[in-house]
Amino acid sequence: MSGEFESLRRWIGRTESCHDVASAWPVAALAATLDRKDPEPAAGDAIPPGWHWLYFLETTPASELGADGHAARGGFLPPVTLPRRMWAGGRIEFLRALRVGEVLRRDSEIIAVEPKHGKSGNLVFVTVRHTVLASGATATIEEHDIVYRDAARPGEPSPHGTPASAQAEWRRELEAGPVMLFRFSALIFNAHRIHYDLDYARNEERYPGLVVHGPLQAVLLLDLARREDPRPVKKLVYRAVRPIFHSERFTVNGKRDGSDKAELWIASAAGYLAMTATAHF
Repeated sequence: MSGEFESLRRWIGRTESCHDVASAWPVAALAATLDRKDPEPAAGDAIPPGWHWLYFLETTPASELGADGHAARGGFLPPVTLPRRMWAGGRIEFLRALRVGEVLRRDSEIIAVEPKHGKSGNLVFVTVRHTVLASGATATIEEHDIVYRDAARPGEPSPHGTPASAQAEWRRELEAGPVMLFRFSALIFNAHRIHYDLDYARNEERYPGLVVHGPLQAVLLLDLARREDPRPVKKLVYRAVRPIFHSERFTVNGKRDGSDKAELWIASAAGYLAMTATAHF
């Protein structure tokens, strides 16, 4: 691993830029996916925090996809050989809202590549900083953590969970069934098969069901804050703790922590933490 890691470190500092337009249809489609009854978005309307993930979608040709549905390793992201790739968490500053119709640019840079060894085996964490500009002004700064993991071993027990707090001020109970997962995968053009191919998720990556996307969980946390507090979220710090699956009902929870922030979390059907976050208003 050490020799491979040294070669992966050469990806630190690698950059890329891409462009898009903040079109209205994805905003309406995500609102429908979240079962919101928002007005039809019009030019100039503010786009909710976190919904920048609707833009700058990768259009990897089908012949260049790996067996898991991701783009083959290499290119902008380092060619980590560990087979399982997951959304680990991140930190997002929302400096101003994106608006429907704006011209967007995203500048991305790999800022860290770190190997670790956990209970489940070898891990490599890759952190990418994205700076999103709207109409030429910086609107969102995001640091996104990706984790690569060893393949699951047959019969490997699930890791012990951390019990979630029962002291929620805000709470929604949801089930992210196959239709929601399909819609969200389509909206962000994510072909990772763990989100829609049940046989693959079970037989290849050893999950008990379809995995609820990390960014979908983060969007659900931001959506809870939006439903319960009229102030826009200015910063979100979040971490994925353990997966949740399409076959279980889970809760999206929050409570105020002082006057300018809220603690947010998602709890599995068994009451274990799936994602934690702090939202700053």
